[in-house]
Formats: sequence, C-alpha cells, structure tokens
Amino acid sequence: MLSMVVLRIRNAHKRKCALICLCIVGFIMYRYLRMPTTGWRLSRKVGLSANSSQFTLEGQPFHILGGSIHYFRVPRAYWRDRLLKMKACGVNTLTTSVPWSLHQPNREVFNFHTQLDLEAYINLAAELGLWVILRPGPYISSELDLGGLPSWLLRDGSMRLRTTYPGFTQALNTFFDKLIPKVVPLQFKKGGPIIAVQVENEYGTFAKDDSYMLFIKEALQSRGISELLLTSDNHNTLKSGGVDGVIRSLKLQKLNQKDIQDLIAIQPNSPTMVMDYWTGWYDVWGELHHVLPPEDTVSTVREILRRGMSVNLYMFHGGSTFGFMSGAVVDPSYKALVPSYDYDAPLTEAGDYTPKYHLLRDLLSRYNRGDSFPDMPTLHYREAYEPAIMYQHLSLWDALSFTEGPFKSPTPVNMENLPVNNGNGQSYGYTLYETTITSGGLLKSGDNVRDRALVYVDRSYIGLFKRKNLEMAVPDGKGQRTLSLLVENCGRVHQGRDLDKQHKGLVGDILLNNIPLRDFTIYSLDMKPSFIDSLYQAPWKTLPEHPSFPGFFMGRLFAYGYPSDTFLKLPGWEKGVVFINGLNLGRYWSIGPQQSLYIPGPFLNSGINQVIVFEEQEGDYKVQFEDTPDLGMAVDIQ
Repeated sequence: MLSMVVLRIRNAHKRKCALICLCIVGFIMYRYLRMPTTGWRLSRKVGLSANSSQFTLEGQPFHILGGSIHYFRVPRAYWRDRLLKMKACGVNTLTTSVPWSLHQPNREVFNFHTQLDLEAYINLAAELGLWVILRPGPYISSELDLGGLPSWLLRDGSMRLRTTYPGFTQALNTFFDKLIPKVVPLQFKKGGPIIAVQVENEYGTFAKDDSYMLFIKEALQSRGISELLLTSDNHNTLKSGGVDGVIRSLKLQKLNQKDIQDLIAIQPNSPTMVMDYWTGWYDVWGELHHVLPPEDTVSTVREILRRGMSVNLYMFHGGSTFGFMSGAVVDPSYKALVPSYDYDAPLTEAGDYTPKYHLLRDLLSRYNRGDSFPDMPTLHYREAYEPAIMYQHLSLWDALSFTEGPFKSPTPVNMENLPVNNGNGQSYGYTLYETTITSGGLLKSGDNVRDRALVYVDRSYIGLFKRKNLEMAVPDGKGQRTLSLLVENCGRVHQGRDLDKQHKGLVGDILLNNIPLRDFTIYSLDMKPSFIDSLYQAPWKTLPEHPSFPGFFMGRLFAYGYPSDTFLKLPGWEKGVVFINGLNLGRYWSIGPQQSLYIPGPFLNSGINQVIVFEEQEGDYKVQFEDTPDLGMAVDIQ
C-alpha cells in the first residue's frame, strides 16, 4: 500500500515537472514568435541594406511601413497600448526621436529612467513585433523647445548650435557617450530591433557647417552604431542635408513626381523612402486646429505604396507635450505651440481610433495581401469627474520666498544666464524682474522681452509687453515705487536658422523715458515639481471674494476606484498653467484653439488629487473635467 502511495507521488511530481517544462518552452516560443515575423529566422549578419532599388533585410525584400510615436509624449503606462494599436494597423516599424533636453536637463544630470527609459521602450517594441528606426539627433525638431537641444548650451555667448563649434561638439560628445552605449546592444545585428539610425534631422534647411554631418555620422559609428544610416530632408534641401555613405529620404505631405525624381537623381539605384509623411500638423496659439482629411492621407499613402516606396507616418500617435516643452515658430511672426500634440494623427492625443486609422488599416491589410492583423485593442474608459472648486489662493508675491534666489544684478540677465540650477541657468517658465522707479513716463521694451511680460507698479497691473507691443505708459506717482516685469518664456523656436538667438527673459535694456533701468532683483520661477511641492508650506489663504492676480489657486479632484482618463477645461479663466499632483500638464490660454488639457488616468490617484492653477489675470475658480477633448475649431491644412 505504501509503495503505491510513493509511486503516485512520484508520478505526480513527474507530471508537475513536465507541466513546468512545457510552460517554459511555451513561454520562450511565445516571446520568440512575437518578434517581427521574419526576425528569429534571420541570421542577423547583414541587417537592413539599400544596395538596390528596394530595401532588403538580411537579403530578403523589405518594405518599411513605419509609424512615429514618441515615448516622452505618452505616459509610460500607455506605451504598450499605443504600440499595440499601431501594430494592429499593419505598421511594422516604430520610429522615435531622442530629446537631448529631457535626457540631460543639466550638464551634470542624466535621466534615462521611468518615463525616459529609452531601452525599455525599444525592448517593448521588440516584444510586440516591431522593428525600430532610431532618431538620436542631436537636433530632432519634433516641435520641441529649441528642437530638443538643452537650453544650457546657450549660456555660452559664442555658441553655434548644430555646427562643429567646440563648445557644441564637446557637449554632444558627453551626451552621446551616455546615450549610444545604451542602444548599441539593441541593434539588429546584435539581436535587437533597431534596423536603422537617422543622422541628425533636416539639416538641409540649416546647413551652416559643411563638416557637421560627417562629424555626427562618425560620432555614431565610432561609438558602435553599425546599422543602416539615413538622413531626412525636404525635397529642395536633399543635397545640402546629406552626407556620403548615408541614404537620403524625404519629408512631405503632398506627393509630387518631381520630388521623387530629385531624390532618385541624387541617389540612383537606391530605395526611395518618405521618412516623414505628415499625417496632420501642429497647432499654435491664436490660430485654428489643423486637420488633414482622412481621404487625402490614405490617397497619398496608397500612391507611395503603389510606387514601391517605403514610408513612415509622422505622427502615428502624437500624444501630449506636457510641461513647458512645446516649441514655437517665427515665420512670419512669433507664435508658440499648444501643449496638445494630437497632430490629427491616426490615433488621437488620448489614443482613440479615428476614421484615418480605419482607412489606413484597410489599405495596409490589402497591401499585405490579406495577412491577418492583430485585433484592435479596446479603448480606455473616459470619465467626466465632478468639477474641482478652488478653495485656497496664494498670491504670486507670497510665493516668491520659495524660489531659488533672488539675485541682484545692475542690468537685466536673460533666463539662461541666471545663476540657478547649479550653474545651468533657467530653462523654462517665468522670470520676475523688479527695480525701483521714482517717476512715471514712457516705458519701452526695445523688443527685448522674450516672450511676454506682465508689467506692475507696486504690484498693480499696468499693461502687457509682447513681441509687437513695445511701449506703455507708466502712471505718475510719489516717491520710490517698485516696477515689476513678469516675463514668460512661451517656447523657443524648434526650427529655422536662428536657434542660437533663443535666449529668454529680458535679453536687453528696458527704457523709462529713454533711460535704461538698472539695479534689478530677479526671481526664477521655473515651476519645476520641487517648487510646486514646496508651496505646501506657503501661506495659502481661503479663497477671497476678489483674489489678487497673478496667483495660485488650489482645488481637489476626487477619483473613485481606478482613475480614468479625463479632459480638463477652464471656461472663464484667461491664461496660465495647470498642475495635477505636482505634474505640469501644460499651458492653457483662452485665445485657443486648444480648450482642454488631457489628463491620462495614470496621472491620477484613487481618491483625492490636488489641482493647482497658476493664473495670470482672470479666473472662474472652478475647473471642469469632461470625457471629450476640445482642440478648437478645425481648418483643413492647405
């Protein structure tokens, strides 16, 4: 009887071991099979090649069907969701840029963790069966402040960005020494998903240094980048943006036969690729929300595929430019970008499917000759939460003691050259300049305000300086009075030939009755999380009937159970910034077009969430949360 029991126990152990082994084998096969369909059958010795009129991957014909999704614009908790949705549309390659400014916010500080864990993002793409084209810059544009270059570079008065100027190349070498070793093991020939790397970005429109692109190419290769290299430019700058031994590609929104011919003429017997087919466009404050009709998008992509070309959809999913990271344009006049990077892409800012997505999926399924695509992931639930009633108020003037400083200077000092952040200057936000005056008269900015300045006398508002508004009257008064200028950096331009001139704050003298003002006290209001957190100890007061502006307003959002995505709206407020649980969601401005700010569910806590609004001039004292976005009145891209 005992022997029978022992036998049963042994058999049970054998079955258990066999089951465990089977599970392990199954898991390994599952992981391998989730790689791109040909990935694990390839020998991985040659990689992506461009030696004929069509790309080959390890000797097999290969069409790049790419889509751009930026890891720094999507909450990490949603990376998988967004990539799965792109995969389900028939895209086989992820492209992403790498923002130097976020990964190295100070000269001595590097950040490749949590939201900025580039290696985790690339590994996730591999797990989901996507190849990767990496765009490490250093300049990436991507509609980011200074095109993704860190603002501390501008502390050098002789700086020449995107050239072989030693101050720039030394800083770049330091950054690449940190970045490139992280991605080298993730290249195709080393078993990873990276099949190509882009050298810089649209250098043809800048082209100030003939040796610069070769320097960037060698900076990548000398650190171990061995996959196919490519450049990307507009059709009229293809020659000046290229470099020997690197495949050129196009950026466009409308397909023009001549553009294709120009590319083929420059590099005959090579594959043709549209590296950036713009699926929509970005928005700027004071204009309308740009959209590209789905039919136009699909018609152009269909023609690109019909010609046997490869294509990358920029953007497939735009996401959000949280915080103060949005760029700006200066042509024909200065205008700053909104925080939404919806881009009218196939997936909305919040990850919803669009008619554009469904039409593209149908097109790519036919292009793939009926190969079945993965199922489309279900959408996240949205919730319209109860409004947050502002119940506490903190005057800006009462918050100044929580800033770093203040600093004394005989003359105005621009934001980048302030002695803050361990000698790295101030990158974003507001700067307050105060001085003493003894008379009224005519105040002139001399176009030295970058970009807007609210002006106060003894903390009473008297007017606004902006790019075209260069003069204002200062009322007469007795004795010494304090003149204050609260200057906002609305965003550095993200493209063009004036990148070196993007200093913010006061960049020169302010004149009162044609005499330069002197002896300033300067406060840095970068509004980083550490500053917002420090305001817990500030002298908040119960919201008065007539609160002062500018000021901070505090309220609470209650989210029961598992928090859902929502959209914050501020009817009755004028202009400012919103913080949820200390995170900077971005700016709002009543002039639009954007009228809502996207709050991803992962940004919220179950229960109480702190809402802080910094408002410059006028508030309604109530913040609304709805289940639909409002990006403003739409206009077709011309």
